[in-house]
Amino acid sequence: MTEEKLEELGDKIVRVLKTIFDPEIPVDIYELGLIYDVFVSEENDAKILMTLTSPNCPVAETLPVEVEEKVKTLPEINNCEVEITFDPTWTQDMMSEEAKLELGLL
Repeated sequence: MTEEKLEELGDKIVRVLKTIFDPEIPVDIYELGLIYDVFVSEENDAKILMTLTSPNCPVAETLPVEVEEKVKTLPEINNCEVEITFDPTWTQDMMSEEAKLELGLL
């Protein structure tokens, strides 16, 4: 797969991620800065490295599953694996300007 195609697929994945919202904060998980990295292999398998707003997040069990299932709906993706990390720990500084504006933090 060409670099261009991989980038295109990465963009599609990001668009999907922007449809998933943290239930406690009215901002999507991408703009919140919860997505640390998106990898796509030559075999069209996606791996998403993400965090949660806190280790005790009420959606710790369901949010990663939702991310996997929604990314798998892309016809180009064969499989998706979500890895949760707390290193580095999420802070409000990781939010996009758009998210900070939305939440009245700017």
